[in-house]
Amino acid sequence: MWMRERLDEISSDGHHTSAVDRQILSLAVPALGALVAEPLFVLVDSAVVGHLGTASLAGLALASTVLVTVVGLCVFLAYATTAAVARRLGAGDRGGALQVGVDGMWLALGLGIALGALTWLAAPWLIGALGATGETAHQAVVYLRSSAPGLPGMLLVLASTGALRGLQDTRTPLVVATAGAVVNAVLNVVLVYGAHLGIAGSGFGTALTQLAMGAVLGGVVVRGARAAGTRLTPHAAGLWANARAGAPLLVRTLTLRAAILLTVWVATALGATTLAAHQVVNAVWGLAAFALDALAIAAQALVGHALGAADVPRTRALLRRTLQWGVGAGAVLGLVLGGASWLYVRAFTTDPDVQRAAVVALVVAAVTMPMAGWVFVLDGVLIGAGDGRFLAWAGVLTLVAYVPVALAVRGWAPDGVAGLAWLWAAFAGVFMLARALTTGWRARGTAWMVTGA
Repeated sequence: MWMRERLDEISSDGHHTSAVDRQILSLAVPALGALVAEPLFVLVDSAVVGHLGTASLAGLALASTVLVTVVGLCVFLAYATTAAVARRLGAGDRGGALQVGVDGMWLALGLGIALGALTWLAAPWLIGALGATGETAHQAVVYLRSSAPGLPGMLLVLASTGALRGLQDTRTPLVVATAGAVVNAVLNVVLVYGAHLGIAGSGFGTALTQLAMGAVLGGVVVRGARAAGTRLTPHAAGLWANARAGAPLLVRTLTLRAAILLTVWVATALGATTLAAHQVVNAVWGLAAFALDALAIAAQALVGHALGAADVPRTRALLRRTLQWGVGAGAVLGLVLGGASWLYVRAFTTDPDVQRAAVVALVVAAVTMPMAGWVFVLDGVLIGAGDGRFLAWAGVLTLVAYVPVALAVRGWAPDGVAGLAWLWAAFAGVFMLARALTTGWRARGTAWMVTGA
């Protein structure tokens, strides 16, 4: 009940913003730590495997792309669970909230087993579809097959993390993610070099770590469910409810992935300089997105809780304050991204043409960062409200709006500085503006504010 008591401090006229700020930060800061810890898995794998040779490192790049795509498409397991659990908790039904979390974990486990088996069987075809041949393809298949058994753990981490976020706990996932990154590093070294398993050892190490993380996080949710007297066996209606809530978010995620892939495709067509510089800009943009996504996670949990408590004024107050945080954080990140770009791009490349193209594109991206903060937070607010159906349709509309602009850049923009600047004006400007307009229009109304459990 502590969160309910703290949320009651918020008045309908927007006063006591310091209380709201404390709640936002108490959720967003640990969430940011957990988000940053996860990429360390790929970083450690790359560092360890890189010493095995070029073919091994190239194979890892391909295999990890497949894994990241599979797991990324299943992120709805976290988002849908966060919203549903927070809503039940806000309605005072802690047992029901934990039941949603348990059902979400069963769904994740079933999907993980199915996707793990499918990934193992289809590994040669998946790697071949990416154009790999020879030793690189062999190394990629070995890594993909050795890490595929970890997919149930990876998806269980998503669902259990979503449940804990809905319960207003972002600290436990941070601790587990940090410990997991350390364990993964140790296992990689031991299995790759100590046991002489090569790239397979790296895949096994990652799989074992993810399974352990899923077990630990799942165990935390299970202990809470037992204490609340919640059933632990799978419930057909609950599984179906989780799947139904997640389906629109899957569509939303697919549209985002399609836009990112389209951007890479255009960059590739514009030439080697544009593609290389785009990789730099995309990496920096992705890092900045972690901070904004942490605010979105806080918005999910807090808005879901407020709507579950049927407190519309509090929901409006949270909407206003989280948007202020999002735009403000975006402005600060934009100043750093654009203002210091000419310094840090040198860490990525020594090619002066690539450096110039990346700096100009980063300035373009930096100008749009406040809008990106608005978009990320509104995404979190609407996900927390369970408004997945609208987000799915909005995702399709924004993708449709972006496609002709991206194609125009591909057809007319030159390679180098101008080409990349136009491409990021299209992605960070047009695509993100379309998302800002659609979600902003939705948030102005009341249709998304469905109250109760």
